[in-house]
Amino acid sequence: MGLREIKKQQTRTAIADAALPLFLEHGFDQVTVAAVAQRAGVSTNTVFNYFVTKEDLLFDRQAEVEGHLATLVRNRAPGACPVETIRDDLLTALRHEDPALGLHSDAPRFWQVIHDSAALRAREREISERAEAMLATALAEHPPTAWQNQGDSPMLTLLAGAVAGTHRAALRELQRRILSGEPPADARDTVATAAGQAFNVLCSGLHTAAGQASQEPGRPR
Repeated sequence: MGLREIKKQQTRTAIADAALPLFLEHGFDQVTVAAVAQRAGVSTNTVFNYFVTKEDLLFDRQAEVEGHLATLVRNRAPGACPVETIRDDLLTALRHEDPALGLHSDAPRFWQVIHDSAALRAREREISERAEAMLATALAEHPPTAWQNQGDSPMLTLLAGAVAGTHRAALRELQRRILSGEPPADARDTVATAAGQAFNVLCSGLHTAAGQASQEPGRPR
């Protein structure tokens, strides 16, 4: 990365870092882009040069979030089950208390800011939908071994919905428990156990369905 790109990234990070405390203190809808610009020491136009919408200021890592599950599927080891790969990544993140999961003191306020804003809730849904679509594409391009010769089957698109939904539900349950006052460590352990079980059911069903399809390809399911 060249010096110009480094400076641009630093400016983008500085703007996002200036915006977050304002949102946490006052709420998303009450903070203007002009106020963020003033806090960051830049012009309003500069903010919009780096963030197309106000929502992007809070979801400044949305591209990474949207592509995360798809990247795991594309980069998994040859022959590895994509469901197991996504399961293991989530369980590892929970075990290591990955800050991205919200296992820190500021997370409840961050989640509450999203909950209190219809615009942010809508953006969160859009991010989830794009993540699921990208996962479906990745599964089609890099299918499980048993499904590599199934042709134009909608099975992998439906699997992407089930996997992305389970992943999303696990994170939502983690948030719900912490917001209700449960100690983060307890919430983490409970969700990790349940998520592992849920992904195991999906994985088992995937390989069972693949075996049945290969034995009786023309039979409706």
